[in-house]
Amino acid sequence: MFVTALGLADFRSYPQAEVTFEPGVTSFVGRNGQGKTNLAEAIHYTATLGSHRVANDAPLVRMGAPRAIIRTEIRSDTDRDVIVEIEINPGKANRARVNRAPVPRPREVLGLLRTVLFAPEDLALVKGDPSERRKFLDELLTLRSPRMAGVRSDYERVLKQRNSLLRSASLARRQNRGGGEGQLRTLEVWDSHLARVGSELLATRLELLDSLRPLVDTAYDAVARGKGNARLEYKSSVPLEPGVRGREALAEILLAAVHEKRQDELDRGVSLVGPHRDDVVLGLGELPAKGYASHGESWSFALALRLASYELLRADGGEPVLILDDVFAELDTQRRDRLAELVIPARQVLVTAAVGADVPTELMGVRYEVGEGTVRRA
Repeated sequence: MFVTALGLADFRSYPQAEVTFEPGVTSFVGRNGQGKTNLAEAIHYTATLGSHRVANDAPLVRMGAPRAIIRTEIRSDTDRDVIVEIEINPGKANRARVNRAPVPRPREVLGLLRTVLFAPEDLALVKGDPSERRKFLDELLTLRSPRMAGVRSDYERVLKQRNSLLRSASLARRQNRGGGEGQLRTLEVWDSHLARVGSELLATRLELLDSLRPLVDTAYDAVARGKGNARLEYKSSVPLEPGVRGREALAEILLAAVHEKRQDELDRGVSLVGPHRDDVVLGLGELPAKGYASHGESWSFALALRLASYELLRADGGEPVLILDDVFAELDTQRRDRLAELVIPARQVLVTAAVGADVPTELMGVRYEVGEGTVRRA
């Protein structure tokens, strides 16, 4: 698949913007703050319904505008043209249309476009908090299987309800108020919900990691030219036996761990067990990457994670759009050239850069100049 056109209305800095694309490489060049990344962000948002830069949708709407529109035209792997239009409404429900027909829920557009985006923010995959690595896994899960968006939404809803109940029960205990037994009975119901939905999310994460490991190791070896082996290990909030992947078995493990942590959860008023507390430990050789990897090694690992994601999605069937957002300024010459070698075979590559000279020659492709709110083909 590839993107053939992008239209924006009141998205970020653009009152209006229209850009056409072709297969191969398209580069957007312009000074910082001119809107290059906004274009990449809009395309990635179409694929994931999320931004790689901000946690909520409000900053995506141009100041003073009530809503933003992203319209993405896609040529599918079967040469079918699809138009996805997303209306972003801060504080209200977003809306979506496919080929001009409304869909009941925006998440029904997931799967129509698949992207892999590498950006400076990806350094947080190696150096940042566990939430960054959980987000990486869960976004990739949803790109591979759009139904996982529903599972993730269900888990977040269960977690929110359970945490609210724990806070109420914790406050009642501290104030010696009655009603605790009723709250505990209700909590048992939400324990079961958390174990059931959490086991589905946990199982798919573990399966994903099994598939990613060899691809990440190969990608890191390619980027770093044989300087160390990359490892990924899942660190669960519950004790897991090697090879356990069954949903029922994982649900039982989660439920037992919840019961074991009951007193601690009531004391603290928060859920301490479940996929929301998990992490992925990245390692180079025998050492963890976080805290031990050099700056260059951290960049190589982040690159390897994204390149492995690309290979995994391509192996599933259907080549994703590869987006390189302002990354070449962060890489030394050797890593720039190596990255260019690795991505040039992709069907569509979108590149943003502040300085054209930072982009390897083979990745300039069709060039657009971005500045003062305009996008002009050079």
